Amino acid sequence: MAVRVEVDPRLEARRIPSDVLNEICNHALDVAPEECCGLVFGEPSARWRRAVRITNIMTRMHVADPVAFPRDARHAYYMSELEYLRATQEAEARHEQVTAVYHSHFGQGCYLSQDDLAFAAHPLFPFPEACQVVVSILGDRVSEVGVFEPRPDAERGFVGRALEASS
Repeated sequence: MAVRVEVDPRLEARRIPSDVLNEICNHALDVAPEECCGLVFGEPSARWRRAVRITNIMTRMHVADPVAFPRDARHAYYMSELEYLRATQEAEARHEQVTAVYHSHFGQGCYLSQDDLAFAAHPLFPFPEACQVVVSILGDRVSEVGVFEPRPDAERGFVGRALEASS
């Protein structure tokens, strides 16, 4: 497995509605220095319809079992299962599906880490077809946002692109 996947500057950026991108970035800034996490819902004709914040409970998991969960929410994320299940049920009622999973890196660049890749490749990962969105927070601002799209030609592989707002 790759150590990490970077945004490829040679590839054209993907465009996302500005309100969805703003919600993702504001979520990352609101919870810094911890990592945010959430889901993006859409449908085949409108992949980026809305972002839903999910609580990162990694610190709670770390406190309960530091051996199984050696990192806290400053360095990893673990979505509240109750919240993401509720969000996906609401989305199904709206005929939407999870099109992306997002999280932030505080004080780090925009890439999919080895842990991110392992999480996305885990057999119990509930959204194997979803893109991964990463927000890089440096200081008190968003430095970069990337989208990591599953590669159809590589099992559990991803290709990274910049993510930009559209009107």
